[in-house]
Amino acid sequence: MMRIITGAARGCRLETLQGEDTRPTAERVKEAVCSALQFEIEGRAVLDLFAGSGQMGLEMLSRGAAGCVFVDKSPEAAAVIRRNLNAVARREPSLSGNAQVLSTDALAYLRRTKDRFDIALLDPPYAAGLLAPALEGTAERMNPGGVIVCESDAGLPLPERAGDYRLARTYRYGRVLLRLYRWDGGAE
Repeated sequence: MMRIITGAARGCRLETLQGEDTRPTAERVKEAVCSALQFEIEGRAVLDLFAGSGQMGLEMLSRGAAGCVFVDKSPEAAAVIRRNLNAVARREPSLSGNAQVLSTDALAYLRRTKDRFDIALLDPPYAAGLLAPALEGTAERMNPGGVIVCESDAGLPLPERAGDYRLARTYRYGRVLLRLYRWDGGAE
């Protein structure tokens, strides 16, 4: 069972997608991301790319994010995100007005959107080869001072830089690797 860990919707149970196509972020990994960003979430614009069930973006909203755009190409995933958003809204109605759910290809979304973000959560299917191009595209959509969080299999190489963002921190949880890219103002 997945749930919101803390914040306005603490304890709210979340639905997951059925089948093997989507891998929910483990609760200890979600807690690690939230701990790393705990003082940066409130009032921020969040992008949950490859959102799956939407649990990461919902956790950010529960912790005070100003808004979240959930992007997943699967119509089934988008439906689950909407149901989870409704469940969270029953507990804290103000959170649902701050969310947008899009059923579209992540890379196509990054190419066409004009939206800007402060926090981006990237967790594509591990073997799909999407993380590096998504990281590059996301870096172009970020506000100065933001942070990009990438979740991947521990063996996946990623660049040290993406646009004005530099790899600042790496965390390992078994076979899962979390990488935090932070804005460095374009310094080389």
